Amino acid sequence: MATAKRERQKAARRQKIEAQQRAAKRRKTIQRTSIVVVVAVAIVVSAALLFRGKSTPSTSAAATTTTSVGSTTTAPTTTTSTAAVHFAPVASPSPAGTFGKAPTVIVPAGAPPTTPEMSDLITGTGPAAKIGQKLTVQYVLATYSTRKVIQSSWTAQLFTFTLGAGQVITGWDKGMVGMRVGGRRELILPPSLGYGSVARGGGIAANDTLVFVVDLLKIS
Repeated sequence: MATAKRERQKAARRQKIEAQQRAAKRRKTIQRTSIVVVVAVAIVVSAALLFRGKSTPSTSAAATTTTSVGSTTTAPTTTTSTAAVHFAPVASPSPAGTFGKAPTVIVPAGAPPTTPEMSDLITGTGPAAKIGQKLTVQYVLATYSTRKVIQSSWTAQLFTFTLGAGQVITGWDKGMVGMRVGGRRELILPPSLGYGSVARGGGIAANDTLVFVVDLLKIS
C-alpha cells in the first residue's frame, strides 16, 4: 500500500512539473511571438513614414521682408527683376563734392524723368561692384515730391546690403553694378525702380521719383 501511494505521489509530482514546464514554454512562445509582432509593426510604420516623407511635396514658408524704418532703400518685396535696365546720364547732376563727406543733392527743376538716370560724380579707383557682393555705402536721398533731402545715412549709420539679392529697391540692385570703391554715384529712379504706387511716408509719395547720391566705401 505504501509503495503504491509513493508511486502515485511521484506521478503527481511529475505531472505537476510537466505542467509547469509546458506553461513556461507557452509563456516563452508568447513572448517571442509578441516581440516579432512589435518588430514587424515598427518596420511597417517606419516604412510608411519614410514613404510618406518622400512622396509628400515639400512646402516652404513664403518669404517676408522687414522694411527698416531707418533705410528707405530696403526693398518692398524680395523679388528683383532680371530684365536689363538702361540708364541715361543724369541731365542735371548734383555737385561732385568730396568723397567721404556728406554730398549736396539738388533735385533737377521741371518734371521728373520717365527713364532712369545715372552718373558717376566721382569715379572710384577701387574694385567694381558685382552681383552677389556685399556693399557698404553712405547715401543721401531726395525726392521729386518734396524737392529736398529726406534721408541721409551720414546722420545715422553705414548701410550694408548684398547686391542683386533683392534686399534693396530694384534701382539700387541695377544701378550699383559696376560702381567702384571710392566712387560717388548719382541715381535718379522713376517709380518702377523705386516704390511704385506705394506711399512710403517720410517724404516718399506714391509714384515718387527718387534722387540718390551714393558713396561706395567697401566691397566684401
